[in-house]
Amino acid sequence: MTKADQTNAVVKRFLTKAEILAQDDLKFRDLEIPEWGGAWVRVRAMSASERDRFEADTVTRKGKSVTTNLEHIRARLAILCVIDPETGEQLFQHEDTFPLGAKSAAALDRIFTACQELNGLREQDVEELAANFPNGQNGDSHTV
Repeated sequence: MTKADQTNAVVKRFLTKAEILAQDDLKFRDLEIPEWGGAWVRVRAMSASERDRFEADTVTRKGKSVTTNLEHIRARLAILCVIDPETGEQLFQHEDTFPLGAKSAAALDRIFTACQELNGLREQDVEELAANFPNGQNGDSHTV
């Protein structure tokens, strides 16, 4: 390597385990919800574990048969993403699926769309997920 090559070489900095685990990498967005009196909610990106669970609850494979569970999908995603802006903790729990699902479709769709954007979930992603779901998963149904 010539001296010019050394000068132009990019120095790579690799993170340590501690540095990776210390990263605050879950982005969030504040949304105004006109249907709820113009109040605001905060939504954040899912962790990798939360996304895995959401995907497992959305797509089930039994042999060659793939079932896509879209039931309560807006409420299920909102439960994972709507957080308390003070603590960062989830506002809703699994038992809130039905009450949250009974709220305004327009309001929940506004939250759902923001959650999709923050998590890189597009409409076709659910279809692709079903098509690419690993064959190694068991056939148990997981519903939230």
